[in-house]
Amino acid sequence: MTYDGLVSRYLNRPLSRPAARALRHTPVTPNQVTAFTLLLAVAAGAMLAAGWHIAGGIAIQAVSVIDGVDGELARLKNAATRFGAVFDAVTDRYADAALIAGMTVYAVRFEAWPRPEFVGMLALGASLIVSYSRARIEADLPHVARGGSLDRIFGLASRDVRSLLLAVGAVLGQCYLALALVAALAGLTIAWRLAYLRFAPAASVPPPPQG
Repeated sequence: MTYDGLVSRYLNRPLSRPAARALRHTPVTPNQVTAFTLLLAVAAGAMLAAGWHIAGGIAIQAVSVIDGVDGELARLKNAATRFGAVFDAVTDRYADAALIAGMTVYAVRFEAWPRPEFVGMLALGASLIVSYSRARIEADLPHVARGGSLDRIFGLASRDVRSLLLAVGAVLGQCYLALALVAALAGLTIAWRLAYLRFAPAASVPPPPQG
């Protein structure tokens, strides 16, 4: 189930869709694109940790764009699988960890802000919980999710937005501030989603499983 944020809709998708179409008649598989995206994220994190903040920031946005290629390629090749969807979700979390870790190391080494490791930890934890909260809402409100009514609660700190903030912060050499902003926006998104579930109509929330 895909919820495109503004960044994905107007910046990433116009680039990832032509790339997927170009790969349609090649032997490249969606899972190979997923694996490449993770490797690029690890490389971007390493660049940032080494102090190459401009190259690292560009690589972060490249990761965000390429991340949309695998799903589009799976659709074009009629090759979507349950394993591929889970593989993509798991590698996305590792990619987030690699990017945030690299930015945290950069902030520790090259910036003078206090406790950058703490801010990095908050940004990583909040980013992971944002993704987890989305999965739980989709599981608990499947009929609402299918109708697209959840789009409005997925946009504030969606992954495309977080990635762009990290990319811009890295290019500017302000990794600490970018991490702090991501942590704050992700925290607000989590709070909003919890409030949404708390006050959702009772009929929209299925009862817990028995036994």
